[in-house]
Amino acid sequence: MNSTASKQMAVAVQVQDLHFSWPSGEAVLKSCTLEIPRGEFWMLLGTNGSGKSTLLRLLAGLLTPQSGEIRILHPVGFVFQNPDHQLVMPTVGADVAFGLVEENLAPIQVRQRVSEALCAVNLQELQRRPIYALSGGQKQRVAIAGAIARQCEVLLLDEPTALLDPDSQLDLVAQVRSLVKSRGLTALWVTHRLDELNYCDGAFLLEQGYVVDQGEPKRLKQRLMQVKDVAP
Repeated sequence: MNSTASKQMAVAVQVQDLHFSWPSGEAVLKSCTLEIPRGEFWMLLGTNGSGKSTLLRLLAGLLTPQSGEIRILHPVGFVFQNPDHQLVMPTVGADVAFGLVEENLAPIQVRQRVSEALCAVNLQELQRRPIYALSGGQKQRVAIAGAIARQCEVLLLDEPTALLDPDSQLDLVAQVRSLVKSRGLTALWVTHRLDELNYCDGAFLLEQGYVVDQGEPKRLKQRLMQVKDVAP
């Protein structure tokens, strides 16, 4: 195997010179470049309007860039800030199974995938629970279970703790780190909460559409403590 192929196998997400503007002409991302090693948990930080959520949607294929290159391992799972925007079925088990429809699996395979995914996020006992009866943190874990059931290689999470209470916030980020490490997943987590940096392998700092810094979370945390728009 040559060195180029070996590097591609070791990188789960690669973005090169990405540009994106809204139809109004407002430039959101400008020559954005980053790489995430396979099997690692990285975070994406920046002030409001820096382009974090837009970049995540480009990676998920929900938006199309004007130019640049995106390489990402598939399947890709996307977890929205508000889980009510993506949970569509009446019960926990049915919602996790819903994402498997396109795979045309046998019923026994669906049940196995659903059970395994809910077990991975510690919700197996809630398989028959109505979605409306769940807490915010449980809803986010159902959304993550849906990605696991589809055997996603990459998890993209857009401020998944924004609507949760402080205890649930850290529980969820710890859960995602555990899943990344135990299942060999790769994750990119958008946040503005600096305490969440304690759980990741590395982080990117996005400013005005550019990745202006990246690397060791502790160093970036210290830098961001000086930015008033980012919560300590």
